Amino acid sequence: MTENAFYLPLGGDRYQPTEHTAGPWTPEAQHFGPPSALLARALENLAADRPGLLARVTVEILGPAPLTELSLRSWVERPGRSVELLGAELHDGTRAVARASAWRIAEADTTDVATEEPAPPSPEDCRPASWPDTWGRGGYLGAMEWRLIAGSPAEPGPAWVWGRQRVELVAGEKPTPLQRLFAVADTGNGASNFLDPAKWWFINSELTVHLRRAPVGEWIALDARTLVGPSGVGTATSTLSDVRGQVGHGAQALMVRTR
Repeated sequence: MTENAFYLPLGGDRYQPTEHTAGPWTPEAQHFGPPSALLARALENLAADRPGLLARVTVEILGPAPLTELSLRSWVERPGRSVELLGAELHDGTRAVARASAWRIAEADTTDVATEEPAPPSPEDCRPASWPDTWGRGGYLGAMEWRLIAGSPAEPGPAWVWGRQRVELVAGEKPTPLQRLFAVADTGNGASNFLDPAKWWFINSELTVHLRRAPVGEWIALDARTLVGPSGVGTATSTLSDVRGQVGHGAQALMVRTR
């Protein structure tokens, strides 16, 4: 490992992916956790007239993200006093790799009626999690620290894991909790797989995250389950938590094919 970040800033909203972004399907393409987090960073940094929460973020995956220079742009699609629609796009120089949209809702005090769910067992009380041998130990999976709560990504079926970045998102910056959440959220289909990744593709075409509150801390828990229909389409759904309790939910549409 030569760099301590997923991306190196090149100036002018340009970024160089490092080897830490490489995905398990092929070393030539990124796992979409880091690009999703980079898009969330762009949305999070858009200026606002008043404090707000990204209540829903959808990342549309338009093609493989190469390990070559990427450019990023973001904008306010529809401004508003209480609710705003935001957008962001990631390019590889010749095409759009991914596009994100988000609803940002102005904050209000709903403490008295807020619902809470208990937090998962502490990461410090959980043993390390492992992944299928066919996915290797480098790239994105190796750049993250994983702790097992229930099930196992290395065994078929649902899994509940903690994830924490070992590296920065952008070199020289401390990742925010929201960026950390998106770096983990795209892993639901991998954590809860029940198909042999050496024989099957189960690749997501998008990621949608709904949040009830801003996450805190470095650790994000992913309680994921994958279901597959009879016509090559599946879903992976996840409950997302931090050390204080549930934060929101994630979902992915899956293309399922034999390799």
